[in-house]
Amino acid sequence: MKKDAKALLAMARTALEKAGAHSKMADAAARHLVRAEEQGLPTHGMSRVPFYCSMLRNGRADGASHPTMAAERAAACLIDNKDALPYVAVQWAVEEAIQRARRNGIGLAGIRNSAHVGVLGIHLAPIAEARLVGFAFTNSPAAIPAWGGSKPLFGTNPVAAVFPRRDNSPLVVDLALTTVVRGKIMMAMRRGERIPEGWALDRHGKPTTDPKEAIEHGSLFPIGGAKGAMLALMFELICASLTGAAIGPEADSFFAEQGNKPRIGQVFIAIDPPAGFDTYSERVETVVKAMLADAEVRLPGARRFAAEKSAAKGIEVPDELLAQIEKLCST
Repeated sequence: MKKDAKALLAMARTALEKAGAHSKMADAAARHLVRAEEQGLPTHGMSRVPFYCSMLRNGRADGASHPTMAAERAAACLIDNKDALPYVAVQWAVEEAIQRARRNGIGLAGIRNSAHVGVLGIHLAPIAEARLVGFAFTNSPAAIPAWGGSKPLFGTNPVAAVFPRRDNSPLVVDLALTTVVRGKIMMAMRRGERIPEGWALDRHGKPTTDPKEAIEHGSLFPIGGAKGAMLALMFELICASLTGAAIGPEADSFFAEQGNKPRIGQVFIAIDPPAGFDTYSERVETVVKAMLADAEVRLPGARRFAAEKSAAKGIEVPDELLAQIEKLCST
């Protein structure tokens, strides 16, 4: 069924408030989820409402919590999310990174005691609007084995980057370090479907096509083999060691009905181009022109921005999911 963004926002906000989130937290999370739907990313959109409600109701997220500043220096700061759904903390972190980059040329804001953070590329939009280059990192519950190992250790550890353009939509690079995002496996599990071989390993380190086994007991293949595993290590250290956050094995699966508070970390970086925006912009457009000389090339982020335009006509959400969220709004 198609719903407009305002209706979905109201539903998501109400469901989260009913589950225990304070109004600011519920609004920030709901806006992010609807934006994900608008950008054609349903694995990180309204399908996460029941997931977040479960985290709030079973005590894995604190709906009454507000983030605080834990430490700060001239170009860097650390925000304690205090086990909340982290969308308010992320908005604050991005604002801090922007302001510190304007004063110092670069700004870094870390978050600890955090949780599932949604689509990193969406969080970077204000950095691009400020004509700054942005990077975002997050770790997550263990999903990828160290190279040569069989037990999950590093998270899917998504990374995103945004490069503003003078008169066009920014370039947005946004990816997890697994062959496929966990959200696709989760959706297959809900639909009772098998997953392709090559996506995941079972609890014994063997390839599996069972999404439930992959999510609850197994691990995921890293992109690029050993190189992907090394990137997962790098981002795990960025998110945990710079912030004091939990590492993958210390955080129970996001998708488990019961578990601990994840207490993972995120890092957001904003950079004011030292060569000056004019020089920066000329170099970016030179790269873009070279890319588009090949008719088959699509700029990173272009599909999302195209989806946003069509979303004005309504967003398609499965009837079953809408019914589930409507029930959450009334209980």
